[in-house]
Amino acid sequence: MSDQKLKFALIGPGAIATHHILAIQQIENAEITYICGIEKEITKNFAEKFQIPWSTELKAVLANKEVDAVIATVPSGLHADIGIQAAQAGKHVIVEKPIDVTLEKADELVNACKNAGTTLGVISQNRYLDSVLKAKELITSGKLGELVQGDAYIKWYRSEAYYQSGAWRGTWKLDGGGPFINQGIHFIDLLLSVMGPVKWVSGKTKTITHDIEVEDTGMAMLEFVNGAYGVIQASTATYPGLPARLEIHGTKGTIIIEGEKIAFMQIEGQEPYKESDVAKGGASDPLAINVTPFVREYKDFIEAVREKREPQVNGAEARRSLELILAIYESSKTGKPIQLN
Repeated sequence: MSDQKLKFALIGPGAIATHHILAIQQIENAEITYICGIEKEITKNFAEKFQIPWSTELKAVLANKEVDAVIATVPSGLHADIGIQAAQAGKHVIVEKPIDVTLEKADELVNACKNAGTTLGVISQNRYLDSVLKAKELITSGKLGELVQGDAYIKWYRSEAYYQSGAWRGTWKLDGGGPFINQGIHFIDLLLSVMGPVKWVSGKTKTITHDIEVEDTGMAMLEFVNGAYGVIQASTATYPGLPARLEIHGTKGTIIIEGEKIAFMQIEGQEPYKESDVAKGGASDPLAINVTPFVREYKDFIEAVREKREPQVNGAEARRSLELILAIYESSKTGKPIQLN
C-alpha cells in the first residue's frame, strides 16, 4: 500500500463535507472514490460538483474494493453507527467531532475498530494549527513553568436559521447538545491536550435565545489532575460571535490563542509576542474554517494507517473531551460537581 493512494468514501454530504474533500484533494497519496448519502438529489448534486461517483447504498459502498477508509460526516449521533459498520467491513474509519454523543457508543466504535484491526481517527483539526503547534512545544518544554490556569472561551453566534437548517441540529439524540459538544469541543480538546486530564468539574447550562432542546449558553469551572484550575464558557447566543480563545497560564509565562493566531505570549525574560490579524474562524460562520489543519490531520491519519500506529487524535483522545462535556451537562442537571479522576 506504500505506493498506492488510500481511497476514502465520504458518508454524509453535508456542510462540513466540502472541507474534507478539499483537504484530501491536496494530498498526493489519497483520494475520495465515493460519496454516499441518504437523500438521492442532495448526494447526486454534491458528488457531481466534485466529479466523484456517488451512491445511496451504504452496504454497497462498504463492500467496494475501491474503498479503503470511510469518512463519517453524518450527524454526531450517527458517527459510531457508521464507523462500526465500516470497521466490520474491514475499512479504516475517521469521524467528525465528537466521536459520538455517548460514551457507550464511543466505546463501541473504539472496540469495533480494535477488533477489526482497522485505524480509527477523529477530526480535531485545530491541533494542527501553527499557533497550537508552537504553543504545545513551548508548554511541553516547560517554558511556561508550572501550569496554574487553563481556560477556553467559545463565544460564538448561530442564527435560528442555522438550527432550522437540519432537523438533527439542536437535539440531544443526534447533536448531543449545544455549543459545548458541537462548537466548543474543538477548544475543549485543545485545553485537555495541553493541561491534561480533569479531576472534577462543575457546570451550568441554559437555553436563552434559540428554540432548541439543548443549551445555547453555559459555563464550567474545573480542576485538573495537575492541580491547575480552569474555566470553560461556550455559547451560540453571543452576537455577533467572537474568535474562540484558549488561555494557558504558567508560573513563568502565558500563551493566549485567539481564533487561529497567538493573540498574546510572554515568557519570563522575553519580550511580549503576538501575531497580527486574528481570524474569527467559525465564530459567526460555521463554514469559515481553514482547510490546512484538515490536510495535516489527514496526512497523520494516512501515515498511521501505513505505519500501523495510532493517529494523534485516536478514539481514546477523542473520548476525553466527550467525557468532560457530558460531565458538564450532568453537573448542570444535578447541580453537583462531577468527579472524573
